[in-house]
Amino acid sequence: QVQLVESGGGLVQPGGSLRLSCVASGSISSITAMGWYRQAPGKQRELVAQITSGGTRNYADSVEDRFTVSRDNAKNTVYLQMNSLKPKDTAVYYCNVNGISGIVRAFNTWGQGTQVAVSS
Repeated sequence: QVQLVESGGGLVQPGGSLRLSCVASGSISSITAMGWYRQAPGKQRELVAQITSGGTRNYADSVEDRFTVSRDNAKNTVYLQMNSLKPKDTAVYYCNVNGISGIVRAFNTWGQGTQVAVSS
């Protein structure tokens, strides 16, 4: 079993910043990729940013140059630094981690979600 605990969401004014954190724990042998998705009301869940074990980063076009994803491998933690936030960034943000648990069991685990609201 792999568990994720997210933190860092909240209410911020347009142009402000927030930092999300997600810690993975449990029976983890290796992590392939860690990332963040978001889901706004009435919309599908979408990829925001992802970082692989090799350090390759992928971003949604809408957040590139404003958001930065990073990870601390020793702590099994992924971060999302969000700057210049806009009202359209308002959504529930979900952490996602995939990798290998135990000897050969693949896992793909989601966090419980953290609300980010951007409003004046």
